[in-house]
Amino acid sequence: MAQIPSHVPAAPYPTASAVVQLLKPITWFPPMWAFACGAIASGAGLTDRWFPVALGVLLAGPLLCGTSQAVNDWFDRHVDAINEPDRVIPSGRMPGRWGLMIAIAMSVISMAVAALLGPLVFVAALVGLALAWAYSAPPFRFKQNGWIGNGVVGLSYETLPWITAATAALGATPSRLTMLVALLYGLGAHGILTLNDFKAIKGDRQMGVNTLPVLHGAANAARIACLVMAASQAGVILLLANAGLSTGAALVATVLALQLICMIRFLRDPEGKAVWYSAVGVGLYVSGMMAAAVALGSLPLSATSAG
Repeated sequence: MAQIPSHVPAAPYPTASAVVQLLKPITWFPPMWAFACGAIASGAGLTDRWFPVALGVLLAGPLLCGTSQAVNDWFDRHVDAINEPDRVIPSGRMPGRWGLMIAIAMSVISMAVAALLGPLVFVAALVGLALAWAYSAPPFRFKQNGWIGNGVVGLSYETLPWITAATAALGATPSRLTMLVALLYGLGAHGILTLNDFKAIKGDRQMGVNTLPVLHGAANAARIACLVMAASQAGVILLLANAGLSTGAALVATVLALQLICMIRFLRDPEGKAVWYSAVGVGLYVSGMMAAAVALGSLPLSATSAG
């Protein structure tokens, strides 16, 4: 097993900046965005419910996603010592067992906030939290297999926040159409997660982490990622068109067409262009999510609720 570098003197406790780096604010955007999409897709008036919606966004991003990042970094500290030794735990800026203690504390805070938002949100948060720990921690460690792990994260980061927000806004179960769109965007996020695996192929292979690039090679993994992202959005386009939401379908089709152009460049050099495509292609992907949410929100409330 790889040893964590000890060239940085260990402090008795982490600095505030080290804690922020552990929680990775840049990763909070996807679940926060998905929660916002779910609230908008509900079609419910949010003027009188801005505080619970804002609290839900806080729960989805800094709390639950931040927790998942802390959990992941703690259980990945030996892999990171190979792939990214400058990260906060292997570098020594997060000394001792502080990474684990912060993950536990964040879990408790997340559940306390979720409880304030009602039993439905509490149960959804509990499921998301369980998946976050199971993704990184033994004995499950879903991330050991790219097919399972990326699917778990996609559903946790996109589908679950979307449906939770829509349900909370409506006070009832969202329509089948809304849930299917949320499910498709969560499945498509499987491809987005694969993009993150290209930067760590060497260390993942050494540590037995079977990401798609490790299992199938960089070229094939890139093809799979693109196919998953494109197919899920094609499904959303068909659902919106079938529901008579032609403008929403056209907007999602437009951003998909732009992604396909970017995918051609990415496929020519997957390892070299993975970061570039993550910035450009994923930005287009989430823009399509919001377009779909706005389209769903334009439906009568009776059509956005199954209850």
